[in-house]
Amino acid sequence: MKNRYRWMTICLLLMALGLQAQVRVSSGKEGITLTSAGSRYTFAPVFTILYNATDPAMALKPAGIKKVSYNVLSWKVADSSKADLVQQKISAAVAGDGFDDSILRGKREQRTVSIFHAGEKTVLRATGIRKKGDTTFFLFPPADDYNFSAYAIAGHSGYPVLHFTFRPVKPGYYSIGYTGAPALSPDKAAALWQPMIWQEKRVPDAAFLTPAFMAPLPTTMVYDGRNTLGVLASPEHLPFQPLPTLPNSRFGIALLNEHRQLQPQLYAPIPGGYGSLMKSGDTFSFSMQLVTAPSDITHTYQAIAEHIFGFRDYRHNDIASLNTVLDNMTAYAMTHYAWFIDSLKGFAYSTDVPGAVKNVSSLNPLELALVRDDAEMFEKRAYPLMEYMLSREKFLFSLDSLQKIQNPSRRLNGPVAPLSELGALYAVFGKENPFYLALMKQEYNAGRVRNLDVKEHGGSWTNAMRLYKATGDKQYLDAAIHKAEQYLQQRVRQPQTDFSDPFSGGFFFWPAFTDRWIDLSELYELTGDTAYLHAAVQGARNYTMFTWMSPAVPDSMVTVNQGGKAPMYWYLRSKGHAQMYYPEEKAPAWRLSETGLTPESSGTATGHRAIFMANYAPWMLRIGYYAKDTFLINVAKAAVIGRYRSFPGYHINTERTTAYEKEDFPLHEHKAQSVNSFHYNHILPMASMLIDYLVTDVFVRSKGKVNFPAEFMEGYAYLQNKMYGSHAGSFYTEKDVQLWMPSRLLRSENVELNYIAARKGNRLFLAFTNQSPQPVTSKITINPSLVKLSAKSQLRSLTGNEAGSLRDSSFTITVPANGIAAIAIEEAVPSVQFQQKILSATGDSGKDFAEIKTGNARALLFRLGTYGRRLFIYLEDDDNKWRRIRLHYTDAAGNVRQLEDNTYPFELTVPLEKVYAVQCWLTLEKKDGSTVESEKITLGK
Repeated sequence: MKNRYRWMTICLLLMALGLQAQVRVSSGKEGITLTSAGSRYTFAPVFTILYNATDPAMALKPAGIKKVSYNVLSWKVADSSKADLVQQKISAAVAGDGFDDSILRGKREQRTVSIFHAGEKTVLRATGIRKKGDTTFFLFPPADDYNFSAYAIAGHSGYPVLHFTFRPVKPGYYSIGYTGAPALSPDKAAALWQPMIWQEKRVPDAAFLTPAFMAPLPTTMVYDGRNTLGVLASPEHLPFQPLPTLPNSRFGIALLNEHRQLQPQLYAPIPGGYGSLMKSGDTFSFSMQLVTAPSDITHTYQAIAEHIFGFRDYRHNDIASLNTVLDNMTAYAMTHYAWFIDSLKGFAYSTDVPGAVKNVSSLNPLELALVRDDAEMFEKRAYPLMEYMLSREKFLFSLDSLQKIQNPSRRLNGPVAPLSELGALYAVFGKENPFYLALMKQEYNAGRVRNLDVKEHGGSWTNAMRLYKATGDKQYLDAAIHKAEQYLQQRVRQPQTDFSDPFSGGFFFWPAFTDRWIDLSELYELTGDTAYLHAAVQGARNYTMFTWMSPAVPDSMVTVNQGGKAPMYWYLRSKGHAQMYYPEEKAPAWRLSETGLTPESSGTATGHRAIFMANYAPWMLRIGYYAKDTFLINVAKAAVIGRYRSFPGYHINTERTTAYEKEDFPLHEHKAQSVNSFHYNHILPMASMLIDYLVTDVFVRSKGKVNFPAEFMEGYAYLQNKMYGSHAGSFYTEKDVQLWMPSRLLRSENVELNYIAARKGNRLFLAFTNQSPQPVTSKITINPSLVKLSAKSQLRSLTGNEAGSLRDSSFTITVPANGIAAIAIEEAVPSVQFQQKILSATGDSGKDFAEIKTGNARALLFRLGTYGRRLFIYLEDDDNKWRRIRLHYTDAAGNVRQLEDNTYPFELTVPLEKVYAVQCWLTLEKKDGSTVESEKITLGK
C-alpha cells in the first residue's frame, strides 16, 4: 500500500511538469519551504485529528450569510458554546426545483459550521525528519489511540506532494486535517478563494468546510500580491465515477483557521462523511499538493486546471453539429411538449410554481424568427411574448393571488421588459415604434422589481449605454462613460470584501458575484476603451472559477443507464414523475463530463451540479479573442460543444447518463420527464445561445472578418446573449450581408462542421467551423427548396480552402483542424419568406400609444415593417373590478367592429392589414352586470 501511494505521488509530479519552473523547493525539520518571486513559504508538518465516538450527523444547512443564499456543512455538537450555526427561517418564496427542504427546513439543533469544532481535536507536529532522495519522512511522537505517518516528495518540478497514512486504535469517526500551510492575516491578502462564493477579498464568516463535490477545483487559495498559496487534494481522491455528491465526498477544504487567519486547509475524510467511520486497525491514506505559484488566483486556477486536472480543448461535436441541435431545439419549441400556454402568452413554469408561466425575453423568439426566416415562430412565440413583456409586471405571472413561491405577480403593470429589450425592439423594427423609446426613458428614470424580489434601478451606466445606442444622443454616452468610470473605481478596482455590492442585482446567480463583465465588454465594443476590456477579462476569469475543472476526465468508456433505466432526479421523484428508460450503453467519459459548466446558483449548487444553460460561453469566446486568452476560449467551447442533440433539460445531477444527448429526450409529457427538470422558458434562450455561439465562433476564427451587428438580450439572471438578424453585416470583403439560416438549409456528411449562412441578392455565403482536432473533408448538400441553383451557380472560396465544384446542389469542402473555411455561391437565389418583410421600413408614422383612463388601460400600435400592424390593448384593472370587457374599433373602411374578453388577464389584439387611423374605445362590465363606456382614442394615421 505504501509503495502504491508513493508511485501515485510520483505520477502527480510528472503530470505537473514545468508547472513551477520559477519555484525552488527545499525541505527540513520545519517542513517544506518554497521560494517564489523573492518570497519564502514554509508548509509545516502540522496535522489536526478530529474524533467523534458517535456519528456527528454531518448535514448541509443555510449559512445565514446576509443577502446570500448558500448552504454549508454543519455538525451536531453537545457543547452549546460551539453551536455557531444560526438557524434560518426560510421564506415560503424559497421553494421549487433545486431547493431541498431537508437542508432548508430541517429541525432546529445545536450545530457548528466551524470545522475545528466538529470533533475532539488533537494537533500533531512532527518532531524530526528522515530524508531519502527527494522524499522527506516526518517523524511524529507515538500515540496510544492511533498510528500516524507522513512524507513529502519535493521534486524539482511540479507541486510538492504531501502524503499521510492514519491507522486508528479505537473505533470512531475520524477526520485528519492538514493545518500547516502558511497563514496570512486578511488585511495582508490581495485576494482569496474558497468555493463556491468567496472571491476577491470576501473573507468567510467562519471556518466553513467546502465538501469535495462543491469544489470546482479541490483547493482554497490566498494571494499575497506576489504568490498564490493553496493545499490541493490530489486528483485520485475526486474520481470521475460516480458523479460527485455529498455522500461520496472524500474530503473537504477550508480557508479560515481558528485564529481567523487565511490558511488553506484540507480535511479527509469529512467528519461524519464518506470513509470517516473507522475500525481499529483500518488504514486511511491521502495525498495532497502544496501550491505556491507566482501568479494571481485566476491564473493559478487555470494552471491547476490544465496541468493537474488535464483541462484543454477537449470537446468536439461527435454526436451532432450545433446547426442540427438548433434545428431540433427550435422544432421542439413549437410542439405541445414545450408547454407554451397560448391563453397566458407564456411557458408553463410548473416545475417550480404550479399554474404559473414565465418568459425570459421576446427577443429570443424574435431572433429565431428573423435569423431562421420563420413566420410561424414570430406569430406563435415572438409576437405573444412582445405583448407579454410590455404588459406584465414581472417575468413570473400567476393567476393565483395566493401563490408565494418565487414571488410571482398577477398584475398587468408593465413593462417587465428591461430597458435594453425595449431598445432592441425599437431598433429591430426600424425605429418606427416611438412608444419603445418613450418607455425606455420612463424606465431610465424609475426602478422596478422584475424577477424574484430583486429591485433594479433604471439610471445605470448600462441603461445609459442602451439609450445612447437607441438615440445617438451623446448625453447618454457621456452618462454611461461617467457612471462606468465610477463603477470601475468602486467595484472593479476595489476588491469586494463582503456581499453588499449595490450593482450585483442580488446574490443568487453567479453574475452577481463578479463584476458586470458582459456589459463591460459591450461598452468596450462601443468605445474601444481598453480599460473596459481589461475589467471584462478580469470578471470573465473570475467567472471561470464557477465552472467545473474537476474531476479529471479519464480516457475511458463509462457504462450508463444500467439495466436500461435512466437516472431519476430526486426532486422529480418526489413530485410523482415517471421513470424514464434508455438503453444501457458505453460512452466516452469526456462526453459525459461537466467540465466547463457551472452549477445553477449559490442557493442551488448542492443539487444542480451542472446546468446546460451556458449563456456565458459566447461572451467568453469573444472576450478571449479580444484579449488573446486561450483559457476563456477553451472554457467557452467546453460549455457548449458535443453535449446534446436537442434541448437537454436543465442540469446534470444524480448520475452520469446519455439520456439528454438523445434527439427525442425532450419529446415527453411533463410528468414523464424525470432525468432532470424542464424549465420551458429556457428553450428559446438556449436556442439564442446557440446562434450567438455559432456567429461568435465564426467571428473569432475569421479574426473579425465575418462580423454581424447585434442587439443585447438581457433577460434576467444569467440569460444574456447577443441578438442577431436585424442588421446586415460583413462577410470577409462583402458588405451589407444579411444573416439567413432557415431550418435544414444544409446537410453535412460530417457532424464536426458547424456553419453560419448569409445572403445578399443572388448570392449565398457560408462559413464552416471545424470543431475537431483533425482536418475534415465533407460533402455539403444545399436544400433545393430553400435555395434555387442553376447551371450558372459557382463556388468561390473566401479563405483559400479547397472547395469542390457544385453538382446537383452538393459540393465538397475541406476545413482545417479547429479551423474555418468560407465560400460564396454566385447565382444562388434564396427563397426568403418572412425576414425581408419584417425588416422593411415603411415610413409609417402617427401616434402609437395612448392611455384609456377608464379601466386603467393602455393601447399600443405595433408597426411590423411591411409584414403588418397590430393594435394591442390591455387593462391593469383585474377581475376583482370587471367581469368582462368589449373593445370597439374602426376598420379601414370606417366600420365599427368589436372583440370581447371575459377572462382575466384582460387583453385584446387586432391585426390591421392597412395603414390607417384606428379609433377605439372600451365597454367594461362590472361584477354586478352594469357597464361603463370609456373615452375614445385614435392611433396611427
